[in-house]
Amino acid sequence: MAAKICPLCREENGCMSGKNENCWCTAEEFPRGIFELVPEESLHRDCICKKCLEKYKEESGGVSV
Repeated sequence: MAAKICPLCREENGCMSGKNENCWCTAEEFPRGIFELVPEESLHRDCICKKCLEKYKEESGGVSV
């Protein structure tokens, strides 16, 4: 099960995986470039929080590179 801490900011990520609710992330588009910022030990394991996703999109101009 994924950790409940964002690998980028180390804050709670709001992950609902494994619960009876849909997670906020299922309705989001994650630019490929954001995953380059995730430490290797957390990649495909820990969920990025919405705040970090929105910050990345704002700073990158929403480009999905």
